[in-house]
Amino acid sequence: MDEETKEEVVSTPEQPERPAEAAETPSADGAAAVAQSPYKGFWGKIDNYFGISKSGSKFKTEIVAGLTTFMAMVYILIVNPSMFGYNLDAVSFGGMYIATSLGAIVGTLLMAFLAKMPLAQASGMGVNAFVVFNLVKYGGLTYANAMVFTLLDGIIFIVLTVTGLRKYIFTAIPDEVRKAINVGLGLFIAFIGLQNAGVIVNDDSTLVNLTSFNIISAIEHTKYFATYASGTVGGMLPAIVAILGVIIMAILAKKHVKGYILWGVLGSTALYYILAGFGCIGWGQSVTADDGSVVFYGSEACKQIFKNISMDNPFKAFELWGKESVGQVFVNGFDFKHYLDAGNSVGSLVLLIITSALSLCMLDMFDTLGTLYGACSKGGLLDKNGNPLNMNRCMLADAVATTTGAIFGTSTVTTFVESSAGVAAGGKTGFTALITGLCFIVAMFLSPIAKLIPSAATATALIWVGVLMMSSVTNIDWKDPAVALPAFLTIAVMAFGYEISYGIGIGIISSVIVRICTGKIKSISVVTWIIAVFFLATFLLTH
Repeated sequence: MDEETKEEVVSTPEQPERPAEAAETPSADGAAAVAQSPYKGFWGKIDNYFGISKSGSKFKTEIVAGLTTFMAMVYILIVNPSMFGYNLDAVSFGGMYIATSLGAIVGTLLMAFLAKMPLAQASGMGVNAFVVFNLVKYGGLTYANAMVFTLLDGIIFIVLTVTGLRKYIFTAIPDEVRKAINVGLGLFIAFIGLQNAGVIVNDDSTLVNLTSFNIISAIEHTKYFATYASGTVGGMLPAIVAILGVIIMAILAKKHVKGYILWGVLGSTALYYILAGFGCIGWGQSVTADDGSVVFYGSEACKQIFKNISMDNPFKAFELWGKESVGQVFVNGFDFKHYLDAGNSVGSLVLLIITSALSLCMLDMFDTLGTLYGACSKGGLLDKNGNPLNMNRCMLADAVATTTGAIFGTSTVTTFVESSAGVAAGGKTGFTALITGLCFIVAMFLSPIAKLIPSAATATALIWVGVLMMSSVTNIDWKDPAVALPAFLTIAVMAFGYEISYGIGIGIISSVIVRICTGKIKSISVVTWIIAVFFLATFLLTH
């Protein structure tokens, strides 16, 4: 499902939902298929449990669909641990790899057995960036604190789903802000990818700048081709890999290659090591900095890349996960001493908890609703009212997975848009999700291989997600100033201010002010007023 389709369905008003028990999955020709299974014994029980024959599908089709979904979204097992492990000191790549895997396994199996839908879940892109950068790296919280926020997100989502209150939160967010969130998130994620790959670098005069691609200088002074310090590779090498990797993804997407994001990441990895191999030939040197650290240049930097390759025991990742991630939400999560010692007040902490938990919940809700409508509409999995089959159960599976994921130590678990690839391949039942979940179980033991993927290659996935999410910008009515301003501020603050929640907040506040001043105050709901007041208090009292 492309992001434009996703945004259109997200903006669709919610209609009365058909009960899951009464929902009948349509067959391929649109008629209700007979319930009698052609299979006997064990496979007959499986068929009847998931309703495979009843839906008009077959075991082979469901298996292929499950594998297709897994190939389309397995990149998250590389990207999410990289985002956490390379930016936060509290967790490692290996530990987060297991946490991410377990979140995907639980979420996807819930879709299989609770919702019985051909959808898969994992730690969501965009929300993970919010946790890593907005809450921890630049927000003053610890990793364990951030898991508390994620846990609150899941609990709130469960309450909203069980009580049916989610529709009030959903409709309380101005339409233009909802549409702008996708765009702002896309730019934010892409900017992180460009930074991680060294395409965008720090600059004293303009704060950001494009790295040099001067090949003549790179040939004359090979130190410009690559640098290596404290495990981080810089210079022209990772930037070239990221740019070419995104181009590879675009070509594969145009050719409709299944799992093209994964193949793009793997292709970028191969290119990275090939270029590093060539870079080993030539001039290089090592320099000891004032702090005692050693910086390698040129061929010496490239040699360090290969010297640091190691194949750890896959069970070491489980050990790291046990020490760093699982249960940290309860062990250290409620200790906010680090945040308060930085000069922040208890009042600002309370406001931060409210607005951040609210932002996480909104991001999760919009993402899930959009994915459900988009993926299910493409597979004929909608009821007579145009809503996804078993929608309440799908939302509950998402909320429970987020809560469980926080305990495991990963960011918000959400339904993945890549599930539409499996639906397009013919998946109609929870058996598709079961196959995807089993694949994630196998992949959980492949962390040493995943660790070989460089940040330059994972950056390509981040940049490409930004490309996809930019399509939502066309759904905003830029000709209407009352719509354009809140949408623009939402996008601008998210991308340029490096703040996702503040982008949402200023978008809502500006929308409320514009409506008041243009005589549309009656169109502002009570819930919208409450959300706007919370964000306004955050800006005035804490930021």
